[in-house]
Amino acid sequence: MHVRPAVEADFSAVYQIEQLAHFHAWPESVLRRYFSREHCVWVLENNNRIIAYAVITLVAGESELLMIAVDPKQQGQGAGRVLMNALHDFLLEQQAEQWFLEVRESNHKAIALYESIGFCQAGCRRNYYPTANGHEDALLYCLELQA
Repeated sequence: MHVRPAVEADFSAVYQIEQLAHFHAWPESVLRRYFSREHCVWVLENNNRIIAYAVITLVAGESELLMIAVDPKQQGQGAGRVLMNALHDFLLEQQAEQWFLEVRESNHKAIALYESIGFCQAGCRRNYYPTANGHEDALLYCLELQA
């Protein structure tokens, strides 16, 4: 498995994963906006096929994981961890100080992954994410990257 910054030619594969992996997927226009920024969208390839992607921002020492998705056919095989570890290394190289993310309170697998990497819950946004039956909370997590 190999992690690298995305290029324009990766857009259709990334957008397809976004559509398959999320109940309330990002519109194409939003994803395209992040593709136009350097080192913002990252992909994980396996056998020359994109199986996961992530979107991060880094401003003034603070990074945010805006989106991460693994092809549903590839979930549960460690792809998310590989991608998160590569992003962690990149952010350390960039001397980021903190890394933030939000996660659906029902996404127990993602929460377990984030906590195993060292993220700690820092807050909650009530009724943030849409669901089939209304809304659910977003849990806010933070990881200190520099001591």
